[in-house]
Amino acid sequence: MCKEKKISDKLEICGLEVSCIIGDLPDERINEQTLLIDVVLTINLGAAAISDNLDDTLDYAELCDDIRSVLRRAECHLIEKAADCVAFVALRDPRVESVRVRVEKRETLEGLRAAAVVIERDDIEAYE
Repeated sequence: MCKEKKISDKLEICGLEVSCIIGDLPDERINEQTLLIDVVLTINLGAAAISDNLDDTLDYAELCDDIRSVLRRAECHLIEKAADCVAFVALRDPRVESVRVRVEKRETLEGLRAAAVVIERDDIEAYE
């Protein structure tokens, strides 16, 4: 009996800053704010570890550019939506098995350092 191996490799993007329109208040619909984004991708890194070649892994610089672009265009009202947009971007790469996204919006209320959401997704077909 052949046992299927479970992928446990992770590629992490930590502290990606994205300036975009985010929020529901009138001022938030005009002025950009900075979101802090962490992304954890479950992806098989074995081929890249052997070859030491960027073509054998996910180019995280390109992913960061794509995330910034999508969030700037989306002009989300809620950080929940922003997190879902990030998950969608990550899952477009067929090598990504699952994604965990944390989106933090700082200084939303007086006396509150930040508000954040964390989502996990593993199905690109849910977006289609």
